[in-house]
Amino acid sequence: MIETVVSVNLPVDEKMEIKKNRIKPDILTGKEKRICLVTGTHGDELEGQYVCYKMNKIINENKQYLKGIVDIYPALNPLGIDSISRGIPMFDLDMNRIFPGDSEGAMPEYVASKIIEDIKEADMCVDIHSSNIFLMEIPQVRISEQTAEKLVPFAKKLNIDFIWVHAAATVLESTLAHSLNSIGVPTLVVEMGVGMRITKSYGEQLVKGLFNLMSKLGIWTGPVEEPKVPIISKNEEVGFINAEASGVFVPSIKHGDKVKKGEVVGSIVEPLTGKILSEELSPCDGIVFTLREFPIVYEGSLIARVLEGEE
Repeated sequence: MIETVVSVNLPVDEKMEIKKNRIKPDILTGKEKRICLVTGTHGDELEGQYVCYKMNKIINENKQYLKGIVDIYPALNPLGIDSISRGIPMFDLDMNRIFPGDSEGAMPEYVASKIIEDIKEADMCVDIHSSNIFLMEIPQVRISEQTAEKLVPFAKKLNIDFIWVHAAATVLESTLAHSLNSIGVPTLVVEMGVGMRITKSYGEQLVKGLFNLMSKLGIWTGPVEEPKVPIISKNEEVGFINAEASGVFVPSIKHGDKVKKGEVVGSIVEPLTGKILSEELSPCDGIVFTLREFPIVYEGSLIARVLEGEE
């Protein structure tokens, strides 16, 4: 059933509406658990659109296995998706920096407060993001140190490659995930793929994991696949490669490759003269879980992240 979470009037007789699709069992007991799948917070992150499509399709074709409630929110920032802009157009604002919002505040804060109100009593939330247009990410869950003990067991069910337990940053306190975790809704943040694109294989991988997680929660009784065993890492185990010059980055390795310390991951070249301006080296042995996708770089631009010490 399609429901409107929040509706706001816009100029010229238009409206901004955030909608969700609530899928529930044909027979309700009143004790059903609820999972919320949200995406589209950033308008240039589209990987979650395919996931929402597949989840809707598979659940509706196999309703006999559904024992709980699944709320699917494909576009928390519909104006951003329509205009292919990361933030909320007109406000030039990152929506994932205004939670929990304010019901008496400006339009973006009001919308954020209504989203929190709609999700607040859920048993689980999965917040699906892509990378930006510059970087490609392997499917991963990012969890703050404060919530790791509670969330890592759920994250392991998601069939992802990597769980990154990171130190908390002040800016994260205004995200949807932090706000929901703070009010008792366990929320996992998935990052995968690249901005403005859909990586079908990553979407299929996560869909299998979501059904596995729903099975653990008692929301889904259909057959599920055993999830991949993810690598779990903390901040200090991640090596960063930043551009040492400005130019065009040409990679020498592929996303997900294993590299050795000192190995060339790519070169920064100058098309005008044909010179190699810099060779970018891995700072450690490990797996490349983030790799530059957009080739134009400036000194200091992030080139890659390497998970240290993984064989």
